[in-house]
Amino acid sequence: MAFDISQQHLVDAHCWESADVVPGRPEMTAFRRRLRYQQTQWREANGHPIGTQPIVPKHGKPSRPLGSRIPLDYARDTGANFLTDAAHDAVTSRLAAKEPHQMLSEQRLWADLLSSMPMCFNLFGELAADPARADRAVHALCPEAPGEFAAVHFEHSPGRLDADYLGNLSAFDVAFVLDVDDDHQAIVAVETKYHERAKPETAKPTRLDHYRQVAEASGVFVPGVDAAVNSTELLQIWLDHLLVLSMLQHHSGRWEWGRFLLIYPAGNSDFAAACQRYQELLVDHSTFTPLTLEEVLAADVLPATSTARFCDRYLPS
Repeated sequence: MAFDISQQHLVDAHCWESADVVPGRPEMTAFRRRLRYQQTQWREANGHPIGTQPIVPKHGKPSRPLGSRIPLDYARDTGANFLTDAAHDAVTSRLAAKEPHQMLSEQRLWADLLSSMPMCFNLFGELAADPARADRAVHALCPEAPGEFAAVHFEHSPGRLDADYLGNLSAFDVAFVLDVDDDHQAIVAVETKYHERAKPETAKPTRLDHYRQVAEASGVFVPGVDAAVNSTELLQIWLDHLLVLSMLQHHSGRWEWGRFLLIYPAGNSDFAAACQRYQELLVDHSTFTPLTLEEVLAADVLPATSTARFCDRYLPS
């Protein structure tokens, strides 16, 4: 993606950020700067005031304008970070229904225009208010998924710190539940990426044995997958995928079918490459599907007017 706006232009727009730099990957640095500028342009075009770093300035502490944010009080009062009433309603419903041990940054949700968390609500929030559309969307993205749409849960885990699953704090950005029959359900779990880069992460040594057991029981991975992903950019993908697989292995027998979707913009070369490397570690690809944002939108997940608004905000022309 070409991006030739000068440093001074970005400085003037309050969106020249050292955090956007990805050492050794100039195309990702350019992509991240382009997305931050995209959000700044969207904010200005819609007349929203500029926010700050940090999101809530503290008296006597330094702060500065940041073009890809809006002020927190304004954001809460107006819901400006959300493109439709349905997306805003999904946010307020989720915040009212706290899950045990959740790690949900409300400040970032309301006020950070660049965050993938509000983007996820903007992408899927309308489905929470329209079960028929939700059912069509889930089956468009996962044609093999059995059953009928039953519920959608944002920032969701079946059990954080519960050893019957992964025993950690992993959660899905959004999860779609389908009723297969009276006793069984299917799960389509989603992780969304936008401006994020792929960074190496290391699992807690005390949890690796459990992760390895879930991986081996699934029959999905090549031998030694834990060593191949640990301390690499693939660890988070693996843990989110394992969370779905742990649901399929749950002693209740409730979950009959599951799939993990990783959704990212086509221009995010970090996650395009990470998905390719991750798929090389699979002997069974049926529970993992990478998709670009563009592919999701092409599947008519949203009404046409909402798709246009989403593209205008999130996808650089």
